[in-house]
Amino acid sequence: MATLSELTLYPIKSCAGIALQSAILTRAGLMTEQIYDREWMVVDANGQFLTQREHPKMALITPRLKLDTLELRAPGMLRLEIPLGLPDPADAIVVEVEIFEERLLAYECDALTAAWFSNYLGLPCRLVRFHADAKRLANPKWTGDIEAPTLFSDGYPVLVIGAESLRDLNVRLQAAGRAALPMNRFRPNIVIDGIEAFEEDYVETFRLGDALLKPVKPCPRCPMPSIDQEKGEYGPDPLDILQGYRSKPEVDGAVCFGMNNILLAGEGQRLQVGQAVDVTLAF
Repeated sequence: MATLSELTLYPIKSCAGIALQSAILTRAGLMTEQIYDREWMVVDANGQFLTQREHPKMALITPRLKLDTLELRAPGMLRLEIPLGLPDPADAIVVEVEIFEERLLAYECDALTAAWFSNYLGLPCRLVRFHADAKRLANPKWTGDIEAPTLFSDGYPVLVIGAESLRDLNVRLQAAGRAALPMNRFRPNIVIDGIEAFEEDYVETFRLGDALLKPVKPCPRCPMPSIDQEKGEYGPDPLDILQGYRSKPEVDGAVCFGMNNILLAGEGQRLQVGQAVDVTLAF
């Protein structure tokens, strides 16, 4: 029987995630305590988004949800707390930011927060939050006539990986004399145990209670899985192993690991680690 074995929400794009025992599934991705996945993002002085790809130490920015703040910690930095409530429209600083050539409105966080991120990353930057009136949709080439909203994710609201897929990769890595990797190298929102290695590639739908997730696009992997999430440093890149058996012609031969999903039904369903997952294959 397939089960949901891990839930992870990433409040700030490219920073550490928060492992959850339960979360609400929305069309825009996971949500807990009214905080959505990738609701915040770090941008440079020009409003261009920043990620671990260029700044691997972002992995060490660790968020924790408190009663009314998001607490951030990072090596060598004092603790920072960001209000969870949306800013008052009368006082909000609204800026335009860019993510993958899309321009969006966002709320700019305060000067103290900008200084904290700038000092830690060693370049002028600031933290922004997805604007209440902004709209960003997953690529209709893959979602068809279904509008799938997302916030500051790379492009889709939910990334699902099968636990057995990582086990398969780790067997290959160890056979090559390399160390096994943890799942956080691939930063999924949902991990499902009890399905075959890479079976997620061939799933028509995942049913979790009343929620129905549909895999729509294989997840092409950039060099980010080579970043050690505990050290914030580049390490051996698993892509050389994956390249031998995980190239996908439907995404121009890119090396893929995991499937991007959209929500078909069950908006607001609460997911729970350990719950059963009904898997329907696409053939």
